Amino acid sequence: MATHKGSEGSVAVGSGAIAEVRSFSITESADTIEDTTMGDAARTYKPSLTSFSGSVEVFWDETDTNGQVALTVGSEITFNVYPEGSTTGDSYLTGSAIVTSKTINSSADGMVEASISLQGNGALTTGLVS
Repeated sequence: MATHKGSEGSVAVGSGAIAEVRSFSITESADTIEDTTMGDAARTYKPSLTSFSGSVEVFWDETDTNGQVALTVGSEITFNVYPEGSTTGDSYLTGSAIVTSKTINSSADGMVEASISLQGNGALTTGLVS
């Protein structure tokens, strides 16, 4: 069984890697439709629509024009997540997403950081880096 360190991962907008990534998350979910009928002893369900959302936490870098700067609120992007790295044969997740929010935080004793949230627009698919 393969395991991976978080430091192996990366995130990209299209083919442009996002700089200074500290962490990322992807959540996939599926709706269900109840199809229980009278006489059933327990509720039953059918699978329905799927969706995904994600977030990226970064150290803010205003010079990262192909990554962080491209993540403007309201923009639709191709979002690529490489949990195990981006070398040939590695698995990755990809999908179209809309940037729903961006928060920039700073404190006197810390780094300037940004948190970017995304809502998937369509299916999230898995591929192999070629």
